[in-house]
Amino acid sequence: MNFSFIKPVLLSATLALGFVTANAQNIAIVNGKAVPKSRVQALAAQLERSGRAVTPEMEQQLREEVIIREVFIQEAQSKGMDATDDFKTQMELARQSILIRELFSEFQKNNPVTDAEVKAEYDKFASMNGGKEYKSRHILVEKEDQAKAIIASLKKGGKFEDIAKKQSKDPGSGAKGGDLDWANASSFVKEFSDAMVALKKGEFTQNPVKSQFGFHVIRLDDVRDAQLPKMEEVKPQILQQLQSNKLAEFQQSLRDKAKIE
Repeated sequence: MNFSFIKPVLLSATLALGFVTANAQNIAIVNGKAVPKSRVQALAAQLERSGRAVTPEMEQQLREEVIIREVFIQEAQSKGMDATDDFKTQMELARQSILIRELFSEFQKNNPVTDAEVKAEYDKFASMNGGKEYKSRHILVEKEDQAKAIIASLKKGGKFEDIAKKQSKDPGSGAKGGDLDWANASSFVKEFSDAMVALKKGEFTQNPVKSQFGFHVIRLDDVRDAQLPKMEEVKPQILQQLQSNKLAEFQQSLRDKAKIE
């Protein structure tokens, strides 16, 4: 029996299999150059890291994006644009950015913020912002005599809100009749907070209060226990801040350890 036909058939099958395997690794051949699927996968990974889901329709768009990029790249290369000093400099900067991003990503993966750290930060926030909150108004002027005149007008029955709108040089609160909304006493400069907490509800300062901003006439409208958000409500913000703090400390430690001449 003649088996001479077997080897050519096997060879043809092997070559075909090799072509299919190579073709499976590419999305297209552009002007004779293979465009690997890994480029599409890399773009998809970037989108997923940014929080966007990659749908089947988007996969087709990414494929077209990768192909057209290859077309543009080949045209730029044919003009020698990849050989210029400016291109090489930009490529080096891009390489650095990618490496730095990966370095920071690895650090954050290996140094996650713990629930205990989040709670400790929340407790610190609560201790600093607990106690009482004050709802006050103020009228800010440049000169002491102006403040004294305003106090005299208030004693005669002048309306605090109207005077604030007309005379206060604080544009934020002045337009709202001097309203400073609810705030912790520590939110204000010491001179202001000391005068404010000494007032009773409905009272206004009988003498001008001087601060670095000018002279204040202050009225206390109300007092209440501090209304703090629950930890779960602010946990995302605390988590983000602690992650940023850890990363900043890591960056500074690398800078401090580096030998720079």
